Amino acid sequence: MKTALITGITGQDGAYLSRLLLNKGYEVIGLLNPSRNSSLWKIDYLGIKDQIRFENCDLTASDEVLQCVKENEPDEIYNLAAQSSVGSSFQQPKDSIVFNTISVLNLLEAVRRKKSPVRLYQASSSEMFGKVDRLPICENTPMHPLSPYAVSKAAAHWMTINYRESYGLFACCGICFNHESYLRDNRFFVKKVIKEALRIKSGEQKLLRVGNLEVKRDFGLSSKYVEAMWLMLQPPRPSDYIICSGRSISLDRIVEHIFDRLELDMDKVVVDPSLVRPNEIEDIYGDNSKARNELGWNYDTDFFEVLDLLIEEEIGAESDQKALS
Repeated sequence: MKTALITGITGQDGAYLSRLLLNKGYEVIGLLNPSRNSSLWKIDYLGIKDQIRFENCDLTASDEVLQCVKENEPDEIYNLAAQSSVGSSFQQPKDSIVFNTISVLNLLEAVRRKKSPVRLYQASSSEMFGKVDRLPICENTPMHPLSPYAVSKAAAHWMTINYRESYGLFACCGICFNHESYLRDNRFFVKKVIKEALRIKSGEQKLLRVGNLEVKRDFGLSSKYVEAMWLMLQPPRPSDYIICSGRSISLDRIVEHIFDRLELDMDKVVVDPSLVRPNEIEDIYGDNSKARNELGWNYDTDFFEVLDLLIEEEIGAESDQKALS
């Protein structure tokens, strides 16, 4: 039985990755931030909470990370923990940059000092590329980050590569583009639109307030993307991979699709200047051919199909909650 250590286990990717690894026979250890009141509802929603062993560990404390890795003897570490909101990083740039870099450095050091080999997955982000001259983005596209979050993820990304090249660590960076699920936090765009559109439908809310809807993003499904994370740690040699759908879609088309499915008028959508970011990527999509060819990872789900699945799951979950109340 292999042992996997997962940071950021309370997020959508952490929950779906845990389920995937448990189904493959892993022992899964989830690290929780002791300074936060971590909610396990996403893991509980998937019905796997009792199969996971949880431990507290402050990822910014090097001694705690070293001790945690030493005591648990993991075969694989999946680092999904981060301050992951681009918008919040403009409001609290120091917090984003400090956590998203120091936590990764501590994990890399723990792996470097460990006598037995450990394979490490680092969650990188498409936001690192920012302003690009050519699309689609591939693994060697130059980076021009446009937010404090993107800067922090770029630093962590190159730090991981530096440790791999300097010390021979088995460390991979998965450069994930936007991916969604019912388990997505409410502050993220797609989840926010679906939940607020349902409130408008029920009469609990009048308007949907949004930022710039003209930008385009490459969207996918979280439960499929975690499969690529696991696949990255299985080959004999480590490398970095773009994980994406390979096409972009504008935010206004997403809103239109959700409102059309719920039979709502678009005049209920209002652009709020306070939600427009200081700097924004206009269009971004990636090339996942390396992951397809080297890992055998396949992704061919249309995002409008994903939206329909998310709407149905959100409606079903709300009905279940009302039935219990």
